[in-house]
Amino acid sequence: MAKLIRKQLALPAEAKRLVVVADTHSAPHAETLRIIRDYKPDAILHAGDIGDLAVIDELARIAQVFAIRGNIDKTELPDVLVLDHPALRMMIVHIGVYGPKLRAEVAKQARDEQARLVICGHSHVPFIGVDRGIYVFNPGSCGPRRFQLPIVFGTLELSPTIQLAHVDCETGARWQPPS
Repeated sequence: MAKLIRKQLALPAEAKRLVVVADTHSAPHAETLRIIRDYKPDAILHAGDIGDLAVIDELARIAQVFAIRGNIDKTELPDVLVLDHPALRMMIVHIGVYGPKLRAEVAKQARDEQARLVICGHSHVPFIGVDRGIYVFNPGSCGPRRFQLPIVFGTLELSPTIQLAHVDCETGARWQPPS
């Protein structure tokens, strides 16, 4: 098994509005870039399965991008990214959950890293939860539709409190799971 590449970076302290995307698979939904641009993020986080790296170039025209590689990516990006911000230490991995629970090795690594939030992709299922005292955020997929799952991305507000949400790429409206 190949060794995981881990990288640690600091998010600028002034970064308060973040967009979180995953699983673009070379083809973000047609409205995604416009909606993200309108949101005016301070930074964009990509939780892997980027596909064509031109996706990162397009996102970088909007804001600074912090990205990891997913299981389909053949790139030099890290497998794990630890981001420090005065409000929150977070860890980004591609495959982080099994259903609504953190995978045991990811929970251990998050605890070792002292991360309060794990951001992950892979499943295409938008999710906000807490497992073992660690917040878990899957932004869903803003790439091609998979099964009947929504096409969404996530937002992360770091001031004055930490707020996580999802945005529908087809409408631009806040997305909530059906009740």
